[in-house]
Amino acid sequence: MLKRFFTCLLITSGLYLPASVYADGAGLYARHCAACHGAEGNGGVGVPLALPAFLKSVDDAFLSKSIRDGRPGRVMPAFSKLSDVEVKSLVKYIRSWSDSPAATFSTVAVHGNARHGKKLFAKFCASCHGANGEGGHGTGVTFSRPRDLPIIAPAINNAGFLTSASDQLIKRTLMQGREGTPMVSFLKQGMTEADINDVVAYVRSFEKNQSNQTQESFDKEPLTLAYESPYDMKGTIDRVKAAAKGKNFRIIREQKLENGLVKQSEENPNQVIVYFCNFQLLNQALTVDPRVGLFLPCRVTISESKGQVVIYAINPKRLSKLFNNHELNKLCDGMYETYTSILEEATL
Repeated sequence: MLKRFFTCLLITSGLYLPASVYADGAGLYARHCAACHGAEGNGGVGVPLALPAFLKSVDDAFLSKSIRDGRPGRVMPAFSKLSDVEVKSLVKYIRSWSDSPAATFSTVAVHGNARHGKKLFAKFCASCHGANGEGGHGTGVTFSRPRDLPIIAPAINNAGFLTSASDQLIKRTLMQGREGTPMVSFLKQGMTEADINDVVAYVRSFEKNQSNQTQESFDKEPLTLAYESPYDMKGTIDRVKAAAKGKNFRIIREQKLENGLVKQSEENPNQVIVYFCNFQLLNQALTVDPRVGLFLPCRVTISESKGQVVIYAINPKRLSKLFNNHELNKLCDGMYETYTSILEEATL
């Protein structure tokens, strides 16, 4: 009884996790993390968590807070509904990929001259992290970065990063670099420790400008765009194709909505999908976020019921916000304008 009491006490304090919870870290990772970070942590849309230099240079607090708070407006979502025990289990599982002990950092704040740090940041850091710390362009291994780079420079003006990374973690990263990534030691680049303190102070000053990073609510955006057509089915299809071509899109194919779902002879002829694509736009979108492949190339559905023809298109503004990528939001705003322009022209 006494042993059970102390075991429960240790679990609730976070000092001990039973084997069953530790083992479930693999299940939690497979369920919540593997799709982006890879089944073995080697990266994909998300960063490679198993990178030895990464695991060696961050503490458990950084991993825990990153899981809990995510990166608003980037790709990493916040897992706010996971329990503390589940987060600890995930961290322990991620740690199992490295033989190196977790880094430890003091909680002492770093003090420096942020004004001087801004100048140093512009000279040494902005080429990778962006002029305002917004991070490297895009995400994902396949489209966004050269295959020999395991990671793009993260957004360091991000609320999630600034909450997760302590001053001492940022300082040590600047001093030591991160082997296997473009992040070099800035002591070796000619900075002094005082210079590095100044850069840390400047990075910490980004906390004053985080309000614009909050993910916009997508609840107000309709799932689809719908336009009634005054033309018959064939006329509407022809006008959709003509309008898409007028916007520099190439028509890929036309098919019945039920194609592949029922026998060909049973397909409803009054429900048709028209696929079209602007390959320059597609490549640009895939570079920003490979997950846009879920709703690209562009497509519209034309449906006739009781003599009324309606054109439907998925709403890019609604879908983009599911991906937690502020850069993608901007691109999908443009796609929304293109869709509405095509649908309006087709139904004039």
